[in-house]
Amino acid sequence: MDAIQAIVLALVQGLTEFLPISSSAHLVIPSLILEWPDQGLAFDVAVHVGSLTAVVFYYRHTLCALARDWFSSLAGGGVTANSRLVWYLGFATVPAGLAGIFLEQFIEQHARNLLVIASTTLIFGVLLGLADRHATRIPGDNPITFGRGMCIGLAQAMALVPGVSRSGVTITAALWLNMSRQDAARFSFLLSIPIIASAGALKTWELIGLGEPFDWQMMALGTVVSGLAAYACIALFLRLLDRVGMMPFVYYRIALALLLYGVWATS
Repeated sequence: MDAIQAIVLALVQGLTEFLPISSSAHLVIPSLILEWPDQGLAFDVAVHVGSLTAVVFYYRHTLCALARDWFSSLAGGGVTANSRLVWYLGFATVPAGLAGIFLEQFIEQHARNLLVIASTTLIFGVLLGLADRHATRIPGDNPITFGRGMCIGLAQAMALVPGVSRSGVTITAALWLNMSRQDAARFSFLLSIPIIASAGALKTWELIGLGEPFDWQMMALGTVVSGLAAYACIALFLRLLDRVGMMPFVYYRIALALLLYGVWATS
């Protein structure tokens, strides 16, 4: 892998990790059109570290408040909205973790192909558009609860299938539960932290087990580019969310799905 390939793939990963457009659908395009080889496990770890660093840094003040209130509640300081949110995030992560343990190998063998990615990109894009028309517009009107958190967590488990989009399916579920766009996006991004951290830790363990040398410079480049792109993406997305809504992403997903169908039909 050269520097240009590393920058392009890290940019794609960072920009699409938190937008509701599916990173897997975009990462398949360079390999198909440019015939680039697989970036490898080490680089995959690097870009996930970048994405994780970006979302943690963006929500650093929120995370400190959540941790403070949660530990305080454990010490008998009383339950707050923040301490409850930590529990909701923890329980909502469980479905995706279990799905990863029991279904990852099956999905790797049967679902990582262009037809599946095109179909899930289209179907879940349409569902996102329908959910956006259904949801409330006032933040805080329908705050997160344990039940809502678990429903969103179950939706997150579907993101193991390529093309679904983790952020897309969790935001879609939250909107169907009549949460506002801002509340839906905030919970989705906070929910990404434990799942990205868990996936990164697992991939790192696999990488250590392989015992193969890897290019530290390319890994560092991938981490920095992915992190900067992800941070800019989160900030811009949340700033423009109420102004533009979800429909631009819906139209984009439909166009991308048609392009992938075309590539599949001619390949």
